[in-house]
Amino acid sequence: MKERILSGIRASGKLHVGNYLGALKQFVELQNSGGHECFFFIADLHALTTPFEPKELSQNTLEVAAEYLAAGIDPDKSVFFLQSQVLEHTELAWIFNCLTSLGELLRMPQFTEKAKLSEYKIENNVTARRQFIVNAMNDMKFHVNAGLLNYPSLMAADILLYKPTLVPVGEDQVAHIDLTKHTAKLFNNRFGETFPIPKTYLQKPLRIMSLSDPTKKMSKTGDEALMLDDSPQEILRKLKKAVTATDTKKGSPGVENLKFLLEQFGGTSRVKDFTKYNELKESLAKKIAEHFAEFRNKKTKIMANKKQLTQILAEGASKAQKIAGKTLAEVKEKIGLI
Repeated sequence: MKERILSGIRASGKLHVGNYLGALKQFVELQNSGGHECFFFIADLHALTTPFEPKELSQNTLEVAAEYLAAGIDPDKSVFFLQSQVLEHTELAWIFNCLTSLGELLRMPQFTEKAKLSEYKIENNVTARRQFIVNAMNDMKFHVNAGLLNYPSLMAADILLYKPTLVPVGEDQVAHIDLTKHTAKLFNNRFGETFPIPKTYLQKPLRIMSLSDPTKKMSKTGDEALMLDDSPQEILRKLKKAVTATDTKKGSPGVENLKFLLEQFGGTSRVKDFTKYNELKESLAKKIAEHFAEFRNKKTKIMANKKQLTQILAEGASKAQKIAGKTLAEVKEKIGLI
């Protein structure tokens, strides 16, 4: 039997080259290998845990869906769907919330990051975080929503509903997968064997750095990221502004980042030839623009027919729901829900 793989991405805006090299490109390779049964979803419910505008969330969701398809995710080969359209995700997440301790959730490093607890000078230990949460209940200026604390339970539900054998993730998500494994074992021990323990499939550790601050990972902000649908002119403009200042003691992280990108997009044989940074940037801009030329055309066509795009997502959700529904029915029977 084929190994079942599941992975998702937040609906938080268009994708950049870091998202592509670090995840999406590898998803397509796994799908096309023929040896896996793939489930890929857009985690639009997870996007609610951070500030959002309704119109932007809707547009971002469609943009990400279109980019997945334009990059090569094939709904005939993979089950591709929206998280919010399969209601079993939230129902199982509530069940897991009732089994998961507060201490386990407070250990999640992403909660500290996303809730910006560092701004409150909170020590990185569970006891300090617990006390902080208690104090915060009486502080009207503290606006961290409960979803930020509880979304690891939703992530566990996202995964375990489909009983995958492999979960492709980056290193920053390993803690969440560990909690998912813990949740599966906890449920199995209490209610009987139900969930197989998924294995973490670490993606190739490709860290693409910001163009404006090459000491930090690329994010979807301003000119620090190369978006997948950027025009050739926009790619060149952003790269011309990329930081290349050299630190004689430590080398130049900016230059190394640009050379690494050139290697990834087919310029391996020329990387060592560049002595002038403007030549390096121009060559890289050309390679990236050529690589995503077909992608840009496909995305434009997909976004021009949003009715067809939403139909693809609805059909994927229907396929996903058949499996998710069986899992949830099994869970409910075992815990005594009629």
